[in-house]
Amino acid sequence: MARSPDSVLSCVDMNGTGLADGVLRYSFRQLLGNNGFVHVVDVPEAFDHVAFLKEMGEFQPTSTGTLVGDVKPERGMDDVNHGQNRGALTPHTEGYEFDGTPPRYLALWCVNPPAGQGGETTIFDGHRILAEFTEDERAHLRDTVYRWGSTEGLARHGVRPTAEHPVLEERGDDLILRFSTNYLAVPDGDEVARRLLDRGNELFAGSHIAVRYRRRDLLVWDNWRMLHSRNAFEDPQRHLKRVQIAA
Repeated sequence: MARSPDSVLSCVDMNGTGLADGVLRYSFRQLLGNNGFVHVVDVPEAFDHVAFLKEMGEFQPTSTGTLVGDVKPERGMDDVNHGQNRGALTPHTEGYEFDGTPPRYLALWCVNPPAGQGGETTIFDGHRILAEFTEDERAHLRDTVYRWGSTEGLARHGVRPTAEHPVLEERGDDLILRFSTNYLAVPDGDEVARRLLDRGNELFAGSHIAVRYRRRDLLVWDNWRMLHSRNAFEDPQRHLKRVQIAA
């Protein structure tokens, strides 16, 4: 069952006055650290999304090389799993199919919200999944190297990345969780990884947060911690902007 976001930050105060930059950034960092995501609303027309997000770190190229990408439906892609269509996406983290460290943060902001039903970005805290696993099971997910594939949508553009990573990776005091419903190759007999996917999808379906966009809304989340997906929609004019931010 979907829940409304509980980590929302308005750009204006109770009088409708815009927050001072320092206050906005302080509240944003607090919510992001505490909850793993922030949904920024009441965003003024003059707000510079790119400049705001660049303060968090360097932008990483997407699979097609863009630093600031457009997320909107492509013709001829509705029959495959692909971020650039109108279909639902399954729960995942970003960057598992590429070598190296996945982006620390992902950000989406709304250029044109979809009319009608659907189109919400859905997110869930991966720490709630890991809480159901013993330390020995987590060690197994840290010590086992798995093969990760990628989507048919990317393959149609000639991009066919694969990589080998553990599910869990320690990075200093932080923990990276990689998750893909469709593209984590679970070896025969690996009941821990199979349960991670099954239980992760079950928890996601039952308790995810659904973010419905208004124009200029900004959604940022910790990609090392949060799973995300998307609800299907009909309106071909839905248009978001997207960036990946390095650690």
